[in-house]
Amino acid sequence: MADQQTSIVTGGAGFLGSHLCDHLIARGDRVICIDSLITGSLKNIAHLVDRPDFEFIQQDIIQPVHLPGPVHDIFNLACPASPAKYTLDPVHTFNTSVIGSQNMLNLAVDKGARILQASTSEVYGDPSVSVQSEDYRGNVNTVGPRSCYDEGKRAAETLFHDFRQRYGLVTKIVRIFNTYGPRMSLDDGRAVSNFIVQALKGEDLTVYGTGEQTRSFCFVEDLIHGICRMMETPDNIAGPINLGNPEEHTIKELAEMILQKTHSTSKLTYLDLPVDDPLRRKPDITLAREILQCEPQYTLSEGLDLTIPYFRNLLPGLDKLRVVAGG
Repeated sequence: MADQQTSIVTGGAGFLGSHLCDHLIARGDRVICIDSLITGSLKNIAHLVDRPDFEFIQQDIIQPVHLPGPVHDIFNLACPASPAKYTLDPVHTFNTSVIGSQNMLNLAVDKGARILQASTSEVYGDPSVSVQSEDYRGNVNTVGPRSCYDEGKRAAETLFHDFRQRYGLVTKIVRIFNTYGPRMSLDDGRAVSNFIVQALKGEDLTVYGTGEQTRSFCFVEDLIHGICRMMETPDNIAGPINLGNPEEHTIKELAEMILQKTHSTSKLTYLDLPVDDPLRRKPDITLAREILQCEPQYTLSEGLDLTIPYFRNLLPGLDKLRVVAGG
């Protein structure tokens, strides 16, 4: 189609990126998915690879990206997002956020494309205020185990701001709060996936700390809707804008909800809280509501009902595990 726009999704074979690819194709875009497959999976995009409006390129964006033809939108989602993943190679994680972002910004300048940065609530660190709004500058440890991710994302925001100021580039920044849903990997390492997998296997659910620390969990469809609405805003709107669900739950509440929904006989077991693990995490989504007209549609309970069956299908021999049927 002559008027079909081309969108690039870095990290497009990942959890969030693959859902974004689906959404963009559904609205009529030609999509170029770029992913190193370090944490992404071809399984997430297997249903797209034979489509004429989809192209997959296996590449690490730490290396410069050169592509022929016009590009309209670039969605920069490339970077491991869970502590279990991004701490495996912290230097690479930091470079993905910084060098990778600079490479994609250079491509956006070359193509005259709009570009969106998937930043994170981790830029707020272990916040000393609750709720977190976009004007809160954060409480981040620059030399801790999470610093490669937190500081990498903060530096990427600076690059997006500076490219906008220096080159007149149309940039957008969203700060993503805890998101969950189908296509999370079994070994993702975050609370929702950990608890579901442990519950389905009949293993004790590992709760770090007292379990009274809070998170605000956003179902993936709500998050993708917010990302796309942000990219569609007028050029003068740059962000950052928080995206997430302000429905706050303790980690213990999450674990108990998953036990109930899976009908698992598992128990809770408690371990020490990891270093720099935030005690409270709740987004102020006033700007998302006012500017993007975005309001989360899924409660945590509803989202879990759509997520648990996905993990159940991933686990082989589940009928042999210590789980009561009917979950």
